[in-house]
Amino acid sequence: MPGRLLIFSPNWLGDAVMALPAMAAVRTAWPEARLAVAVRRPLAPLFESVPLVQAIVPLDSRSAYSDRMRAVADAERVRAGEFDTALLLPNSFASAWLARRAGIPERWGYRGDFRRLLLTNSMPRPSRRGHQSEYYQGLVECLTTGHGRRAAGQGPHNGPLLQPSSRILARARELLVARGWRENAPLVGLAPGAAYGHAKRWPPARFAAVLKALAAAGVQSVVVGSTGDVDAARELEQALGDEARSLGWIDLVGRTDLSTLLGILAACLAVVTNDSGAMHLAAALGIPVTVMFGPTNERTTAPLPIGGEPARAHAVLVKTAWCRPCMLRDCPIDHRCMTRITVDDVLEAVRKQLG
Repeated sequence: MPGRLLIFSPNWLGDAVMALPAMAAVRTAWPEARLAVAVRRPLAPLFESVPLVQAIVPLDSRSAYSDRMRAVADAERVRAGEFDTALLLPNSFASAWLARRAGIPERWGYRGDFRRLLLTNSMPRPSRRGHQSEYYQGLVECLTTGHGRRAAGQGPHNGPLLQPSSRILARARELLVARGWRENAPLVGLAPGAAYGHAKRWPPARFAAVLKALAAAGVQSVVVGSTGDVDAARELEQALGDEARSLGWIDLVGRTDLSTLLGILAACLAVVTNDSGAMHLAAALGIPVTVMFGPTNERTTAPLPIGGEPARAHAVLVKTAWCRPCMLRDCPIDHRCMTRITVDDVLEAVRKQLG
C-alpha cells in the first residue's frame, strides 16, 4: 500500500487542472498516505491552492535528453522525498526516466514514448478517448485496483478543487480595488485570449460588446490573461473606442502571477472565456463559466462540472460547422465555428448565471 505517493502532474495549465479529480480520487483511496505532486516550476503555485496535496516538488527540466543536468538535479530532488509509489499522468519519456532515476520502487503510467521498460506497472492507453479528466481517472483506477482498493468513481465533485488561501484572496481584492473595483458591484471575468493560435479566440470585438452590455447593467468586468494575451486585450480595448474610460472595466492582462489570477477569478460571479487555462481555473474554483468552443473538442476539454450547484452550471457554446473540431491553430477559411456564436448567445448565458 502506498505510504508516500508522488503524482507527476501534466505539464500544461489546463491539463493540470483537469487532473485534479484524479488526484482527489487518489486521496480518497489512501487518506492516510502522504501525497505529493511533482510539477514544472511555473505551475507549482497552482498546487498551493489544492488542499489535498501535502508537498510540492518543483521540476526545472523539460527533457531527459537535451536538459540532462537539470533532469539529474530534478531526480535528486525527487529522491530526497523517499517516495515508494509514483503515478505518472504525463505520457512523456522524461517523467518515466525521472521516476526511475529517483529510485521510486513502484512506477505506474500509460505505455508509450518508449518508456514501458522504465515503468514497473504499465497500462495500455484507452482505445476510446473521452474527457481528459477521465483519461487521468482511468490510470488512477488501475492503481487503486492493483492495490486492492475500490476503483475511484467519477462525476461532479462536492466542492471546489482549488481553494486559494485567505492571503491570496486578500491580495487579489486589494489589487482589484486599487484598479477601480467597486466592491458592492458584481464582477465578471473576461478572458479573450487562448494559447496556440487565433482559431480558439472568439473575436475580441465581441468580448468588448459583452463588456459594454454588462456595464450598462451595473456589472463590472475584469479582463484577465497572460502576457501572451496582450494583443487580444488591446483589440478589445480598441473595440471599446471612446467609451473605454467610462465603462469601469479593469485590465489585468499580463499583470498577475498564477496565484493572484486564482484570487481574481475567485472574486468573480461568472467568467466569459475561450477554451483556455483561465476557463479551467475558474471551473475548478467553482465559478460558472460561459465558454465558446470552436476548433477544439468540447467533449475532451470542457470545464470541470460544479458539484451540487446545478443553477450555477457552465454554459458551453458550440455552433454547427462541417469543419469542426479541426484542432487547427489558424482558420484557413472564415472562422465560422466561432463567429456564429453571437454576443446575445453569450449575454443570455451570463445573465442566467448571474441570476
